[in-house]
Amino acid sequence: MIFHIRRLHPAAQIPSYAHGPDEDAGMDLHAVEPVELKPGEPTLVPTGLAIELPPGYEAQIRPRSGLALKHAIILPNSPATIDPGYRGEIRVILLNLGKVAYPVRQGDRIAQMVVAKYEPVEWVEADLNESARGEGGFGSSGR
Repeated sequence: MIFHIRRLHPAAQIPSYAHGPDEDAGMDLHAVEPVELKPGEPTLVPTGLAIELPPGYEAQIRPRSGLALKHAIILPNSPATIDPGYRGEIRVILLNLGKVAYPVRQGDRIAQMVVAKYEPVEWVEADLNESARGEGGFGSSGR
């Protein structure tokens, strides 16, 4: 599928699959400017990109496993959702759970983006059918 994208910054990199779309679900997103991630402080990191998605599609922004494992860098709102009506810059909220500051350099891969189809729904108020699970949740199925 082909979607529209716009570079808002000269250093912006078009999202791409590291190993191709047959092996990767997520495309890498890159930082367009250096940012210092201080421990415990959520920080917006700009990508310099804006996208146009058709109705029925969203872009999910997800953490990179290497950043999480090696540097304790996460996305606190993961997965973040880019709605089809949003036309502003994609900026990624990163949170450093480590004990020392982490430098993000211009061009660093900071997150992954997965484009996904969704189905719009409408709700109708009604009595709910019983189920075996009932109201059980939050660990009710065991450890």
